[in-house]
Amino acid sequence: MNTSARPANQNLFLATMAFAVAFANWGIISGLAPLLKKELGLSVTQASVMIAIPVLLGSLGRIPLGLLTDRYGGRIVFSILLAFTILPATALFLNHSYPSLLFWGLWMGLAGTSFAVGVAFVSGWFPPSQQGTTLGIYGAGNIGQSVAVFGGPVLAGQIGIPATFLVFSAAAVVWGGIFALSANNAKPPSKSKSLAENIAVLKTEKLAWVLSVFYALTFGGFVALSIYLPTLYKEVFALTPPDAGARTAIFVLVATLSRPVGGWLSDRIGGQKLLLYIFLGIALISWLMATNSIWLFTLGSLGCAILFGLGNGGVFKLVPQSFPQQTGSVTGLVGAAGGLGGFFPPIVLGICRDMTGSYTIGFGLLIVFALTCTGILSQTFLRATAKESQS
Repeated sequence: MNTSARPANQNLFLATMAFAVAFANWGIISGLAPLLKKELGLSVTQASVMIAIPVLLGSLGRIPLGLLTDRYGGRIVFSILLAFTILPATALFLNHSYPSLLFWGLWMGLAGTSFAVGVAFVSGWFPPSQQGTTLGIYGAGNIGQSVAVFGGPVLAGQIGIPATFLVFSAAAVVWGGIFALSANNAKPPSKSKSLAENIAVLKTEKLAWVLSVFYALTFGGFVALSIYLPTLYKEVFALTPPDAGARTAIFVLVATLSRPVGGWLSDRIGGQKLLLYIFLGIALISWLMATNSIWLFTLGSLGCAILFGLGNGGVFKLVPQSFPQQTGSVTGLVGAAGGLGGFFPPIVLGICRDMTGSYTIGFGLLIVFALTCTGILSQTFLRATAKESQS
């Protein structure tokens, strides 16, 4: 591994920017959702499905893209991934009907796999003692979601929805070219493990499933709200798309900045103890988002942003701690679970709205999920810690 600080930091910068532009493309449909819903005359449920579709492939695709990164190296995989966005963007430029948005939105979701590609690429440049901070910096590329939800509606107001898809994709293609020419793998690619070998740990290790559930709440909650808040602000509080996008951008920024803090706190008090506080906190404040007060709603969403961000850092403190020899495999699987955790809530919220006229039941289910995670944590990590302290 090249231990020189300059090339390592240079590749970290290149990867973080690549992650940001990839995430901006991953979130562009959700950013434009209020405009698309009005233009196409969609129901709340239809809009929810449209928003959630990119999350599906962005989640499930993390496992095979991680395997490809191990086999061929992050430089070529990341470059091709960014260049690929031009295909769905061009299709949506030509036709952004609802069926087209569902089909091509699925393929635009492939940009969401960039997290797994970048983690494998970046981690090779830094020793284990620095990887927590390094991956925290890389994770700040989540800010690309803010660019999509805030910049997307503003840009669409100037040049139209179809051209906005092309502009966001053009940024990814340009950076893909820069990445291909400037980035370097830390070490030569080697033959990766098969998918069966990577998921074998799930057959024998219960804690891998537990961590997947926890990440489905923390990262899944972050993804779900980051893609659905523009619609919530528009539907419940009648805000303009740019205003809704700006408030969502703040949510994403707060959650992104909280993630490295969660890793830092986990180093000091333990990931399991931090997650206990986080799960209880989510259960206590989520109900604020079920109110009709924009002040209480904003307080609840920003509180959850902090807790989701802290929780993401806490979960990935426990992954290498619990699976020191299988960190890569478990990371890919936990990451996929987190993405899937963001796929279902928007659809559930949309159905609740159409059936009851309110989102209350949907946020009630978030409280139930948080309390369930609290119980699982108590029966696994906290019980194991108690036994260790007694022995």
